[in-house]
Amino acid sequence: MFMDVVVIAGIGTVGLMVAFLAGFGYFIWKDAHKVKAPAAVKHD
Repeated sequence: MFMDVVVIAGIGTVGLMVAFLAGFGYFIWKDAHKVKAPAAVKHD
């Protein structure tokens, strides 16, 4: 019985890590594809 709980907890932990990394990667991918406004030119 104890082994079943440990296996389920391990699968859950790995699943949460994969979900976190996938979300983080998605955030980076979306941020990298943003259109940036042209930089303002300073006139002295």
